[in-house]
Amino acid sequence: MKINVPLMDNGYLDDKYTKHTTAENIVNGLPAVSFPIDIADVPNNAKTLAITLTDLDAIPVCGFEWIHWIAANVPADCTHVPENAGKENPLGWNRGYNSLAGRLLDRKDDPLSLGFVGPAPPRDIHDYTLTVYALDEKLPLADGFWYNELLHTIKGHVLDKATLELPVKS
Repeated sequence: MKINVPLMDNGYLDDKYTKHTTAENIVNGLPAVSFPIDIADVPNNAKTLAITLTDLDAIPVCGFEWIHWIAANVPADCTHVPENAGKENPLGWNRGYNSLAGRLLDRKDDPLSLGFVGPAPPRDIHDYTLTVYALDEKLPLADGFWYNELLHTIKGHVLDKATLELPVKS
């Protein structure tokens, strides 16, 4: 399986999807437009896909891996996740909570807490890890699931996965 996200000529994720975006792409002080993803070579027997976007470089800053986006039950025949799908959800997948919803920030009522919240590294370059999993079943998850629930639920059901590091400048 392969995934691709368009990057700028300098190798970074396009500013449009980060804290460097324009004011109209900011919601409650954070970037809100998700980037497009191209997906290829999904196993023929896959039933669904799951998408995660996390930031391990956040650990020294906040003490944990920051969760930016979780989606489950994406149709397995999806070859392109369009821009802003994190908010618009055009394929009707199940949306998981990102780190805004956790107890530390307690922003569960923020519309950005369910679905995509864009990269906003406070310092240095952060590498954001995008992973797409091909799964052999539809997951028993509803909107509002947590990252750990996804990881527990996919055990034994991953047919393939693809990972891509997306660098973002501070």
